[in-house]
Amino acid sequence: MGRKILFVTTDQQRYDSLGCNGGQIAATPVADRLAATGINYRRAMNQNVVCMPARSSMLTGQYPRTHGVYANGVPLPADAASVAEYLHANGYRTALLGKAHFEPAFDMEGHWPENRMAKEGSTGPHRGFEHLELAMHGAEKLWHYGRWLEANSPEYTKGFFQIIAPGDPPRFNDAGYGDTGLLQTAYNPIPPDMYHTDWVAERTMAWLSGLDDREDWFCWMSFPDPHHPWDPPESEARKISWRDLDLPAGHPGTVQACEKVLSGKPSHWLGYYDGSFSNLEGGPATFVPKLMTHDQVREVNALVHAENQLIDAALGRVLNFVTSRGWDHDTDVFFTTDHGELQGDFGLLFKGSYHCDALMHLPMIWRPAPSAGIAPAEVSEPVGQIDLAATFCHIAGLPVASFIEGEVLPTAPGSDRQRVITEWDSQFDAVDLHFRSIYTDGWLATAYEAGGRYHGSEGELYNLEDDPYQWHNRWADPTCATRRTDMVADLYDHLPQPRQPKLAVEAPV
Repeated sequence: MGRKILFVTTDQQRYDSLGCNGGQIAATPVADRLAATGINYRRAMNQNVVCMPARSSMLTGQYPRTHGVYANGVPLPADAASVAEYLHANGYRTALLGKAHFEPAFDMEGHWPENRMAKEGSTGPHRGFEHLELAMHGAEKLWHYGRWLEANSPEYTKGFFQIIAPGDPPRFNDAGYGDTGLLQTAYNPIPPDMYHTDWVAERTMAWLSGLDDREDWFCWMSFPDPHHPWDPPESEARKISWRDLDLPAGHPGTVQACEKVLSGKPSHWLGYYDGSFSNLEGGPATFVPKLMTHDQVREVNALVHAENQLIDAALGRVLNFVTSRGWDHDTDVFFTTDHGELQGDFGLLFKGSYHCDALMHLPMIWRPAPSAGIAPAEVSEPVGQIDLAATFCHIAGLPVASFIEGEVLPTAPGSDRQRVITEWDSQFDAVDLHFRSIYTDGWLATAYEAGGRYHGSEGELYNLEDDPYQWHNRWADPTCATRRTDMVADLYDHLPQPRQPKLAVEAPV
């Protein structure tokens, strides 16, 4: 029938984290080798910059305005389209190992299936996956990983950063346990082979072990890292000395320089930096980036690099297993993420209502099965997450499902790809931010729609070739007026109609 598909995702990983994309700190030889022998997409972008909408777009092949998950806290409807379901209905074995997050996560009552499966002793089926074993960012027993760790090494369950602080009533934990005191950091005493990165890889190999050599399969291996909280095994984290790191290239350098850059953007950017705007949709509500020290920026970057190295090594073990089964020649491998991380750019941290390359620009690699005879390439034309589902259908030898809005990814330069679109809609009425971005021809334009904070005339425009860190907003530059007008028109000409009625926000994240 088709070929086998290993779909590997991380959570909140920057494009420039990989050596093949210019990264110079984390060792990522496995991902780099996939890029060298496959297709490295130089301008892959997401359709939303937070977890649930982006993951729902990968599963459905649809824009957020179509599948309806416009923000975290809006669950993907139970009857939503799923490329996994489409593949399974056409003979594929299907599994998801690791982080799903199509449904709100902080759901202690188990209202949604993702959060009660482990308690019920269930491994599916769900959303077209016949087998699921789930993990999130810690050792909570809502998910399979937490219960496995509790059963096998309960002494390590408390080594993770505790997202919920003790007290009555419970509250989100804004403490920091790293060397510099930055919130949501910790050095975890857990051995690497008990950490959720290795667990995801081991459970992936366990599921694959049960398959017949003649079966086609679609396996989504979904690592929870390097998403915050940043609490990797201390033995690995200490291999990268934060004291030896420079500030990221996208950090302006001083408080005054940060304020100057951010003052040229719509006001919620500078508001986040100075604490007058709470970034409720992307990070801890009490965090004020202006108070973050340079050493704290260095430390969080070191922790992220350590997590990325662990992911790369775990991926290598899974690929070696695939080879040991004799499957490599007929297996397509994808590596990408849901969104990026500010990680010090602009003097900011976490994610949220900010359309910039730190959050939008994705690592995306497709290593086609050698049997497909597709030559290695670098593709600079814009592609998006909605194109993944279409490509999975193509690999399976199936027509692209009618519900998919993306297209099959190009395998060489020279395609007619012209644009990629990213959306944002707030889940909180008090925030009320709505904007759309389009990347085309080396430029990024973001049109702000009328809402509580903005009037519909504000926006952002950057020439990414001349201004790769997006420090100089040219939205009001009269020499760019025609380009701005043309890009905004192009943006709205290519957006599908929004789902009606709009889905309700049912939980925080």
